[in-house]
This record gives sequence, structure tokens and C-alpha cells, in this order.
Amino acid sequence: MAGHSKFKNIQFRKGAQDKKRSKLFSKLSRDITVAAKQGLPDPSANARLRLAIANARVESMPRENIERAIKKALGGETDSLEEIRYEGRGPSGVAIIVETLTDNRNRAAANIRALFSKYGGAMGETGSAGFMFDHLGQITYPAAAGSEDQVMEAAIEAGAEDVQSDAEGHTIYTAFESMNEVAEAMTAALGDPKSTEIIWRAKSDTAIEGDAVATLMKLLDALDDDDDVQNVWTNADISEADLAKLGG
Repeated sequence: MAGHSKFKNIQFRKGAQDKKRSKLFSKLSRDITVAAKQGLPDPSANARLRLAIANARVESMPRENIERAIKKALGGETDSLEEIRYEGRGPSGVAIIVETLTDNRNRAAANIRALFSKYGGAMGETGSAGFMFDHLGQITYPAAAGSEDQVMEAAIEAGAEDVQSDAEGHTIYTAFESMNEVAEAMTAALGDPKSTEIIWRAKSDTAIEGDAVATLMKLLDALDDDDDVQNVWTNADISEADLAKLGG
């Protein structure tokens, strides 16, 4: 749709300017801890941990916080943590995926179901929204990393699936299974990326307008603020005019 934002194809995550740093660091720390728990605590021998640490450094997370997160995995403090995905529909039927990291799946499910209901949505079964997204690796670089052709060439050599470049930078998409290998090849070619993460990219978008936009944003905010929630994704297509009304 002409005049619509890129919101439909990006992860919903509030920027550092409107999010408490302690909250952000807490989520990054849990990413690091789980990565260290699932593999070796040495980032040179654990690709997932290496990526989690890189993302934490992008957000200027202190070194001592990173080291503390790794030690938690070694100390068994997070043995009860589970990664659980919830899916549902929001206002106007937009699809929503919620990724959690929790030590109490009953609490997490109850809280997320209540938030969906409160803001005009409904939590569904696993797969009820996931089929509308592709599970991919995403690597981003600033525009200064290279020209569009240079980045495209490096991505092809690395085995990436797609590249999108604009004035703000470059986004490289990879198959979920080859995320780590492509990220390491891109780093060798272009240096450290701005961010590297596993995403859910919408295959198609669902338009949402008017009052429903404000309700959706309240739902997404509430989900993102829940202590068990790590990431929230949606296929919402919001017009620039409606975003402007919300100050977006």
C-alpha cells in the first residue's frame, strides 16, 4: 500500500530513547545466559553466545554485565528457564508472535492471554499466526559499511538469501539454519555488523487503521513490558498518517 510504513516487516521493539536501559539489559542478559547454558561458555566456541554478546555490545551493555550473565549459566541459576513462543491475533486481525524466556510457563501464558484479551485480541494455538511469517536470520550494517553492490557481493559469497539496501543501511536475510555461518562470513568481509538476530518476517501484511492502531500499540507495549517477554513481532501495516497521530 502506498504511503504505508515499514512497520509491517520489522520487529516491534521500542528504541533505547523510550525504554529503560535496565529493562533492555535484563533481556540481553537472559539471551547471553541461555546461549551460554545451551553451549560452551566460551564465545569463540559458541556461535549463539558470540552473537548474543555482539548484540549486547551494540547497546553499550557493560562488560561486567556480560560476564555476570555468562556466570549465571555456569552456576545453574537459570536451569528452569524455557524458551516458549505464543501466537495470536490483535485488533483488525493482525498476526502477532510473542517470544518468551520464562521460569514459569503457566504464569507467562496467563499473562499473555490476559493482555491479548484486554486489548481486543485473542491468543491462539501454536501455528495460528506463525504460518504468516518466515523464520530468518537478519544481519544489519550501516550504510557506511559499503556500497549496495559491495554488500550484495559479500552476501552472495556468504550464502545469504536476500539483501535490502537503502539510505539508512543494509539488511541481509539468511536461512535460520545457516545464520551463524553467514554472520561470520559477513563479519570477515565487512567487519562487525550493527546487529545480528533471528527474526520473524511477515510474508504478507494486514492493514490496520484509525482507533484500532492505538489499541494495537497499547497491546504491543504491554507485551513488550512483560518480564517474561523477549521479542514481539507483528504483520501490521500502519499508515504514516496514523503513526503520526501517535507521535510515531
